[in-house]
Amino acid sequence: MPRTNFNELLDAGSHFGHLKRKWNPAMAPYIFTEKNGIHIIDLNKTVVKIDEAANALKQIAKSGKKILFVATKKQAKDIVAEKVKAVNMPYVTERWPGGMLTNFATIRKAVRKMATIDKMATDGTFNNISKKEKLQISRVRAKLETNLGSIADLTRLPAALFIVDISKEHIAVAEAKRLNIPTFAIVDTNSDPNLVDYAIPANDDASTSIALITGIITKAIEEGLSERKVDKETSTEEKEGTRTTGDASNMADGEQFKSASDEDGAKKAAPAGRKRKTVAEKK
Repeated sequence: MPRTNFNELLDAGSHFGHLKRKWNPAMAPYIFTEKNGIHIIDLNKTVVKIDEAANALKQIAKSGKKILFVATKKQAKDIVAEKVKAVNMPYVTERWPGGMLTNFATIRKAVRKMATIDKMATDGTFNNISKKEKLQISRVRAKLETNLGSIADLTRLPAALFIVDISKEHIAVAEAKRLNIPTFAIVDTNSDPNLVDYAIPANDDASTSIALITGIITKAIEEGLSERKVDKETSTEEKEGTRTTGDASNMADGEQFKSASDEDGAKKAAPAGRKRKTVAEKK
């Protein structure tokens, strides 16, 4: 069953593309028609592509890996941040820090610096420095929080990227491609869908369109995380059951060994008794 339908996408305005003169010829397979100088996207193909992307991301989430969301354009940043926080995934809604993927070790150093400043505030180090130094450190901390606060939990490279508007986020796309990280994106008629692995043809400027598609994707990720949790609980129960069965079989084996030993002892004792009796009779 599809995760969305034609009418939902139509109501969200996902069918509106860019002006005809701004189009990218690679988007031709996803364009339905042209009206008043604006390209109209074929929403039947959008429904199929959303399902493909959602199922792939669900499997990635189920495997326990992180998916990085990238949306720095004004009309997308608040929507993406709100929806992604619910599934506890990292996201970038401010300026994309160049080299974030290709130079990940340096980015991690900056995140650790933020943690060090937090530690200084709690262990009393702030009490031993001047007011001016304290203010400077606080400003550095605020800047780091703005740019990197949302990726503080990202301890290793993400397993996939979900991008809103690949034309604007071309650096993120290039870095992911260089590191062979799978890319998922909302692609408008002015972009090249061949630059990403899973392209969702839709309007990437309307906030309603972004909210609908991002909501579907985050819901799929949530399903993947729930299934992972259920699988973990099931495997734990199976392990406990196996351990209990093993203990019971060990106890049964021990009892059998004990009874066998008792029988052997009785058999050995009987001939010894007879020998003693025979000796006594001879005397």
